[in-house]
Amino acid sequence: MTRWVAPTPGGPVRGSVVVPGSKSATARAFVLAALADGPSRLSGVLEARDTRLMRGALESLGVSFTDHPDSSVTVTPPARFTAGAVDVGLAGTIMRFVPPLAALADGATPFTGDPEAEVRPVLPLLEGLRQAGTRIDGTSLPFTVHGTGSVPGGTVTIDASASSQFVSGLLLAAARFDAGLVLHHRGGEVPSRPHIGLTLAMLRDRGVDAEAAGDATWRVAPGAIAARDEAIEPDLVNAAVFLAAALPTAGSVTVAWPRHTAQAADAILGTLEQLGGTIERGEDRVTVTGSGRIRGADLDLTEASELTCIAAALLAVADGPGSIRGVAHVRGHETDRLAALEAELTARGAGVHQTVDGLAIVPGPVSPGPWGCYADHRMAHAGAVLGLAAPGIELDDVGATTKTMADFPGLWWELVGA
Repeated sequence: MTRWVAPTPGGPVRGSVVVPGSKSATARAFVLAALADGPSRLSGVLEARDTRLMRGALESLGVSFTDHPDSSVTVTPPARFTAGAVDVGLAGTIMRFVPPLAALADGATPFTGDPEAEVRPVLPLLEGLRQAGTRIDGTSLPFTVHGTGSVPGGTVTIDASASSQFVSGLLLAAARFDAGLVLHHRGGEVPSRPHIGLTLAMLRDRGVDAEAAGDATWRVAPGAIAARDEAIEPDLVNAAVFLAAALPTAGSVTVAWPRHTAQAADAILGTLEQLGGTIERGEDRVTVTGSGRIRGADLDLTEASELTCIAAALLAVADGPGSIRGVAHVRGHETDRLAALEAELTARGAGVHQTVDGLAIVPGPVSPGPWGCYADHRMAHAGAVLGLAAPGIELDDVGATTKTMADFPGLWWELVGA
């Protein structure tokens, strides 16, 4: 665990940041390349703990990776997947995207991970695979997938209200199932729907017949997944952390921003705007400018729940009460984020309590002191953002940020200084 005092700038934060590639797109690109009918060359991939573990998981199933001097990587699928042990770490993408590939292997593949991962939900994904014809031992991590070299597929029904990754994990491999897949959701609202849109877009880019058939049904036809060379977009949620630095400091921050994307771009920028930021969009970049005053707001983060932690940190220093809703499922992320935010923000002086699906926040004078990261990169980001407005916020483990950024402290110091 690496302790770190978040820097508090003495004036407006101004600058630009080169944000690493999207974790969501990198994970999906690796999986689709592993399932493809030939090698794919990927550039702009994220280099972080989650993506290194994804590479390791796919290598254990027989996929090979060749790194090139320009930082691109060629992914070569095996003729047949081989069974092998998988360490998911704390990555939801691995524990939910890789089991369908293990089902296509011959033999037993055990899945293990960090202790914190053992309480993350995975049962709906496993139930979907069972309905598709795969034998699985276990209902949570650790579990074992018994592959037979093929998956019958067909029609399955799951409850995806705890994570959109249950849907994406099944859809990504479904074209390789004998009968493809018709996937029905029955339950509460599916969170983070733009991530399912990203999955469908990436499947179609590889020639797969995949579509949403209403709000709660998705269909993937059986067939080949084409190899494709691809440049990975920057991670817009990680970009939002840096853009947020403009708001409490009356600064101005610019990041690269794709003109067309399946990521939740509008929801991210809309949230920063609700909090008081001024948004300027260019051809391939976006700039957020702040006034130094955070606006209390009622934020519906159903489409962008990954913003919960930094939004809560900003609301804790806003000009009036605020709230976050539509994020009940983040209780099952790397940690129970709602409980963690309630505990840490209350300890630092804000009035915070949990609601059914979010948080109610009353700003208060923020006091210096410790900030628990709970092995969660988004909680670490929240501590850094809070430190912009309050000196002396000491993170207990800034190393948690390596999950999605190799050097978050370096990038943050370069932008924020002190």
